[in-house]
Amino acid sequence: MRTAKDYRVDSMRIEHSVFREGELSVGLTLPLLEAGNAIANSDEQLSVAKLADALGYRALWIRDVPLNNADYPDPVGHLDPWVFLGALAASTKQIALVSGAIVLTLRHPLHIAKGAVSVSTLSGARFILGLGSGDRPAEYAAFGKDAAERRDLYRRHWETVAAALGPAPRIIPDHAPPDAPDFFLLPREPAPIPLLAVGSGGQSVDWIARNAIGWMTYHREPEAQRARHGLWRAAVERLPSREFRAFGIAMRVDLSDDPHEPAKEIPLGYRSGRHAFAELLQAMRERGTHHVSLNLTSVRPVREVIQEVAAEVLPRFHSR
Repeated sequence: MRTAKDYRVDSMRIEHSVFREGELSVGLTLPLLEAGNAIANSDEQLSVAKLADALGYRALWIRDVPLNNADYPDPVGHLDPWVFLGALAASTKQIALVSGAIVLTLRHPLHIAKGAVSVSTLSGARFILGLGSGDRPAEYAAFGKDAAERRDLYRRHWETVAAALGPAPRIIPDHAPPDAPDFFLLPREPAPIPLLAVGSGGQSVDWIARNAIGWMTYHREPEAQRARHGLWRAAVERLPSREFRAFGIAMRVDLSDDPHEPAKEIPLGYRSGRHAFAELLQAMRERGTHHVSLNLTSVRPVREVIQEVAAEVLPRFHSR
């Protein structure tokens, strides 16, 4: 039987296995689909997740896309993230599960906190709660929200989630009449669930550095990425405690079957052979990136690609 101490060790391990000072880890964004395929077979996705777990990838990232529309560039029918995360928690053993990201502004924060506790419990404390704000005004309207209030709504909801999942958990109710009882959240995790900012949510880098374990952003061309990382490092250095704060990148990768093909920029990432791809990751590590989540886009079979990366690239970065 697992003890509270076991869970604390797991919680520390999983956070640090994804984000560690001076190192870079690699994860995968689900669903993993071959190019041109927008239909995800759920059984196949769970099978691929098990394979990624066994191959030593450090994280599986799950997106939250509540609604699709003809103008939205992502045609994939994403599963509800909490349902998908629950299935992954039961199907995997070691790999971190990360929401990339729950749309904090379009969900009630207490429901988010309950979902986070549930996934953490089911997975044995392998969950990192990534939170974002969404970026489609029309989707805000569909949920009865004002996109102009995105920044304030994100901050208020973050405060409620952080209070419910923190080291001294407490519930911040929307309304508290005089006769309201004191609520609490069960099950109660022995250690706080890590909160990660995915995108900026309209907040400053200083706010993110103070409130999140790190900042996850999407790939930009190298010069722009260096400038963005410089802003982040400056914000982290302004923290009074000088605590470690992670920096991660979500990157699209089309891995060529020619291992020697040079890297070529594509929207939000690169097409590359494995040798140039490994050099790209090495350069990112040297610039201070701690994690890269791969959004694989290839005509090659998905399993073939993740097996090649695991065999030929990951050993350069996942030494421990």
